[in-house]
Amino acid sequence: MKLVCITYTRKTQFSDPMAWLRRVRGYAGLLEALAQKDTVISIDRIDYTGDITVNNVRHIFPHTGTSRLSSAWRLNRLARRLDPDVVLIQGMIFPVQTILLRLQLPRHTKIIVQNHAEKAGTGRRRLLQQMADPAIDAYLFTAKEMGDEWLRHHIIRQPQKIRQVMEASSVFSPGDTQVARTRLHIDGAPLFLWVGRLDTNKDPLTVLTAFLDFTRQCPGARLFMLFHTRELLQDINTLLDSTPGAGEKITLVGEKTHEEMEDWFHAADYIISGSHYEGSGVAVCEAMSCGCIPILTDILSFRMMTGNGACGILYPPGDSKALTRALIQITSQPLSGEKERTILQFKKQLSFEAIATTIHDIAASLQSP
Repeated sequence: MKLVCITYTRKTQFSDPMAWLRRVRGYAGLLEALAQKDTVISIDRIDYTGDITVNNVRHIFPHTGTSRLSSAWRLNRLARRLDPDVVLIQGMIFPVQTILLRLQLPRHTKIIVQNHAEKAGTGRRRLLQQMADPAIDAYLFTAKEMGDEWLRHHIIRQPQKIRQVMEASSVFSPGDTQVARTRLHIDGAPLFLWVGRLDTNKDPLTVLTAFLDFTRQCPGARLFMLFHTRELLQDINTLLDSTPGAGEKITLVGEKTHEEMEDWFHAADYIISGSHYEGSGVAVCEAMSCGCIPILTDILSFRMMTGNGACGILYPPGDSKALTRALIQITSQPLSGEKERTILQFKKQLSFEAIATTIHDIAASLQSP
């Protein structure tokens, strides 16, 4: 089977194709896993024109101009010349491009669209998404139920088109916890990690409130917070300043490079999230690949990622008391057993190999007998 992947957005800040592939390696690794069974070609737009093959995946970087529609027409024409069995479109915000693609492809070529946290459109966009639906053979969501919104708005008309699969995976793997802690000069008994934006959706204030309550019973626990936006930083500092001893228990680390993150995941025993909504949860996926036990909100994507709580623990979003109880409950379980369950769940459902197998099977199921 030949699979062609299209990204319609253009990333002009990248002029080196290898730098681009390093930037998207959580997705590029998935293509490489797919290439173990299928012919895989990826079409991307960066500030570079060329054609390279890396780990059995052909990456084409065409020059298509800057006009949105004419660029889409040229990308689609290139995809047509490659004679694919399936075209996979990254993102559900390109209805016009998708309609054009259907017109340019032969009827036997199937089109799959992958959701990347996009929500159903409104107004003119919703109308265009509704018009694009007949052109699409399958939609990929991290959790099947995430497609319900699209069904309610009649953007997707056939529920059977909705398939469940994680959008990306992790290039990280388990490592030595003590070595990582020594390198980072940190410790905790146990050690917790929080990663994300300091915004209301990620809800760090609920996490902090619950964690401070938890440390009354577990005074050796430490929480390290890694973040790259600062919307709620003032509120967080106010909370910490008003709580005696909080500065000893919680460290605001700030931003780290992706390469540095692996050490942090190796160092941590647990990963906490306060998210009210996630399209998937790549940071959590990366943490789980290193054996960090997930303490997550009970939202659709996290249910799928944890196998409905097969590892870690889930709690209602925004409920600090429930999170405190969850922290007490999960830390009463043997650490080694919970880590083992977490890594097993990652391999089973979130690894490159697992995701590639699912996408291959979905694509194969669309082919005519």
